[in-house]
Amino acid sequence: MKKNILYIALLGMMSLMTVSCNSELDIEKHGNMGSMDTYYTTDDNVMTGTASLYLEVKSAYYNWFFVKNLLSDDLWCGGGQRGDNGEMEKLNEYSFDSNHGMIESLYKGFYGIIYKANLLIDKTEGESAVMKRAVNEAKVFRALGHFELVTLFGTAPVVDHLLTPDEYQQSNSTPEELWAIVEKDLTEAINSGTLPSKNDANDAETGIRATKEFAQALLGKAYLFQGKNSEAASMLDNVINSNKYALFPGEYDALFHAAANNNCESVFELQKRNDPEQLWNTFDMVYIMQGWRTSVLNYEGEALATLALGNYGFINPRKSLYDAFTKWEGEDGYRKNKTIWNIDQLRAYGVDIQPGASVYGSEGYFFWKNQAFKEDCAADMSYFQVGQFINLRVMRYAEVLLLAAEANLQAGNTSKALDYINQIRTRAKEAPLTSVSLDDIKMEKRLELCNEGVRYQDLVRWGDAKTAMAEQGKQVPAFTGSDVQWNWQNTKYGFQDRNALLPIPLKELELNPNMEQNAGW
Repeated sequence: MKKNILYIALLGMMSLMTVSCNSELDIEKHGNMGSMDTYYTTDDNVMTGTASLYLEVKSAYYNWFFVKNLLSDDLWCGGGQRGDNGEMEKLNEYSFDSNHGMIESLYKGFYGIIYKANLLIDKTEGESAVMKRAVNEAKVFRALGHFELVTLFGTAPVVDHLLTPDEYQQSNSTPEELWAIVEKDLTEAINSGTLPSKNDANDAETGIRATKEFAQALLGKAYLFQGKNSEAASMLDNVINSNKYALFPGEYDALFHAAANNNCESVFELQKRNDPEQLWNTFDMVYIMQGWRTSVLNYEGEALATLALGNYGFINPRKSLYDAFTKWEGEDGYRKNKTIWNIDQLRAYGVDIQPGASVYGSEGYFFWKNQAFKEDCAADMSYFQVGQFINLRVMRYAEVLLLAAEANLQAGNTSKALDYINQIRTRAKEAPLTSVSLDDIKMEKRLELCNEGVRYQDLVRWGDAKTAMAEQGKQVPAFTGSDVQWNWQNTKYGFQDRNALLPIPLKELELNPNMEQNAGW
């Protein structure tokens, strides 16, 4: 019997929590985990359920990261050659339709998070401190799932409880209904008194799980996306005034390496393990897909000694992003040189294009801030570089400051907005502004948070997406080391009106007659 995407995750979880016997293989049963209705009655079991929820968030991260970044105007989809990953190319060039594997997985992943959260919220029986905290952590993540659904898909169903079989085929919701559950869950979690706060900015232990301030930051972001500027400013100011976070004081690029895991700027990040013995149980593809395409490059000197090689090169910055840095910070801008390198900088470091080779999806610029080092790897596997233990960043304090700057500017609190944006500029070694506009905040946010999964949703909510990406995908470059060749052209490309929302996945529509497709798809 076919099942709806919304409850595929539910059935998968149930299969893990039940034991079946095969008449051809009678396996002796040792112990009984009990039913779903009785499992969440002890602190230990609730903690196990909480760990499962965090793992669900982590498993959704890959699609969350790449879909949102590839849809932005900051990146080219690279790889080994044209067609190396057609699904990613379609995202980057706006040639995708409703039958797209990564979009379907993203949609399913959010509901997987919501399902695991609902298990804890609905089934936890007891009033211990562990249980109360777990339930409210679950509300934070249920809100996160619904936040992504409303900002990306717009009309996806609200699922605020464990569904019964007669509820599996949910109909579309409205953005208002989705925003309401986001606000409700985060407000209840914040006011519960059960979410911890860091002791101070350098408390690396408390912040490995969802904190009160992470919930406040997410709620402030939700308010801002709805145009509730005063509410957003007040909520984000709470995070800033807590003094539990600070901009990372070291070199800017050091912020993105394993040594800076859970640093003072981390509002929330998913934890990775530096454990070579568990490598094949914990690896993921996030960093190998971003690192420079090793197969077309030569390495020597410092680069050969320090870089983690064996990467696939699917994320390359566009010249437009490099030019934006140059226009804003100058030719030798500090943050620019900690974020993006040109070919001359690569060569000075010991990296060059192999003779006769080219870098597909590149105009001759390369991200530096997301390059993993050997010291970032639990095991250095140059044949398949998936051993990084760099935490997966979800939100950092720089984003909070920029969200608060925008909210306060729009709410009329110009002095606060100026203060917050100048904190970002000071860390970037740029002169403080004497006045601030929305365009200033947009530019600072683009440069500070490029390739961190925020640009696409910002462009859509600002109404700037069609202008910024009207011709995205019309041509695709390859860099030879001396020039840029534009060997690929598309007739279908660019952000259109329908792209204000992603399509409801085709499979969902096929399995659920109560769902309707978003406009234009």
